[in-house]
Amino acid sequence: MELVTTHPSGGYILEELHVGMAAEKIIHVTEERIRLFAEASDDFNPVHLDEAFASKTAYRGRIAHGLLSASFGSAVVGTILPGAGAIYLSQTLGFHLPVRIGDDVVVRISVVSVDQESARVELNCEGFVDGKLIMDGVALVRVPRRRRPAKD
Repeated sequence: MELVTTHPSGGYILEELHVGMAAEKIIHVTEERIRLFAEASDDFNPVHLDEAFASKTAYRGRIAHGLLSASFGSAVVGTILPGAGAIYLSQTLGFHLPVRIGDDVVVRISVVSVDQESARVELNCEGFVDGKLIMDGVALVRVPRRRRPAKD
């Protein structure tokens, strides 16, 4: 695994990508993030927003929306690897453990395959809290073949 950072241009082009490249980002889960995600998604399930309700569930307290945690993968794909210009085509997801307010989610995206002909890249997507796998899946993204020229 070769850990990379944001490309100076903002995004890697297809020809710069290879199997084994990876990027990570740590995102702190806050009450505010959960509230804003509920607003953006229109998902007001009380297991995410109401401690009294959530304390009576199998989770014994509030948990973050699964898709909020999954969206952290999108943050890496859109800003680091491949970065600017990458377009999501599909994503599989598996959720393994709940994420709670105060957790730090470590998101790791790694290149599994590069298809030069279709300009598509397959990415392994994983999320961890305290070293434990909380979610995983595979994304298929389209990546630009060249950078857009700078505007004068």
